[in-house]
Amino acid sequence: MLNIKLNIKLNDPAAAAIVVGKNGTPEKPEGVPIFAWKGESVEEYWEYTAKALDFGDGKGPNCIVDDGGDATLLIHQGYLFEEKEIAPDPSKGKNREEKAIFTVLLEIYEKDPKYWHKIVDEVYGCSEETTTGVHRLEQMEKKKTLLFPAIDVNNSVTKSKFDNTYGCRHSLPDGIMRATDVMIGGKTVVIAGYGDVGKGCAEAMRGQGARVVVTEIDPICALQAAMDGFEVRKMNSLVKTADIFVTCTGCKKVVTIDHMRQMKDGAIVGNIGHFDHEIDMDGLYQDPDVVRENIKPQYDRFVFKDGHGVHVLAEGRLLNLGCATGHPSFVMSFSFSNQVLAQLMLVEQKGKLEKKVYNLPKHLDEKVARLHLGHLGIELEALTEEQSKYLEIPIEGPFKSENYRY
Repeated sequence: MLNIKLNIKLNDPAAAAIVVGKNGTPEKPEGVPIFAWKGESVEEYWEYTAKALDFGDGKGPNCIVDDGGDATLLIHQGYLFEEKEIAPDPSKGKNREEKAIFTVLLEIYEKDPKYWHKIVDEVYGCSEETTTGVHRLEQMEKKKTLLFPAIDVNNSVTKSKFDNTYGCRHSLPDGIMRATDVMIGGKTVVIAGYGDVGKGCAEAMRGQGARVVVTEIDPICALQAAMDGFEVRKMNSLVKTADIFVTCTGCKKVVTIDHMRQMKDGAIVGNIGHFDHEIDMDGLYQDPDVVRENIKPQYDRFVFKDGHGVHVLAEGRLLNLGCATGHPSFVMSFSFSNQVLAQLMLVEQKGKLEKKVYNLPKHLDEKVARLHLGHLGIELEALTEEQSKYLEIPIEGPFKSENYRY
């Protein structure tokens, strides 16, 4: 049995088709249960994350395909409260999201104070899609609080260098243009972060004729941006003059409410990192002097006391999904191929893996790439036996070491 948890970026018609299934009807669906709809609230999101993990009769999933680590986070938070024999207190949540998580966990705890222990007993492991989700897993491994094995799908080259870079290169301008209909050419666009995602975003905005400026904390990424021809400056020096701001860092409060107070009227702010707290949405919602005006679904104008307004995409969540349809299926096929291989590894290695974060081996990474060559009409050269012996590389690969940086 499989449950799917999607979220605020959901494409409702696609979800409905999955629920109905190939041989089902709307009256008698035979597909996969989905607990989500496009535009759901934060509270609904966490309520349905919990429901997606509930397979009935106290049972949960054996394997988890996670995207951002939310399912894994909910399990670990619930388990921790049970270990301490403390009921979650929503009033102690630091923000709206944490309050929503504690509310869901409290309801479950009151019904069964060992619920999450039973769920964990069923789990073989999880595979994680995102940079931010993997960071969470690595933190738990370091603290020795990780409850089951985890596979880092994001570290696969056919995920991080394709989904993150080329996918965002396609879907960032798509999301901005669908939501706003503004001309990007000639405008100053700030790209916060120059990792794999930021590189694709900066290239996309330059391709549209924008003047692109990058902000960074990492000296290596900053140097890469400069060598790629982008100006690298501090956010505080850009907030009064730039037209569009895009966050892609995985950090919090990259664009603060103080930044937005200084922005020009009509400045556009969006996020293509993972979590909505890259933009200080709580600060916007909690400031009594800021008025929210909805322009259309997933596109809001926040008007400040002085009368200027800032346009925020997708409530600070992933704008390419909230305002458009995300990456094309071809590039997502790379990521999902890695997820399938990771899930097979979890099943085949059941009971043999430690509570650690693992990477998929290089030969599987190359296999995913090889499976997609034909679609693009790519022809590969092959090593001769002489060349293979000279390089000490098998003819069939893998061709690079595990630590090779593409």
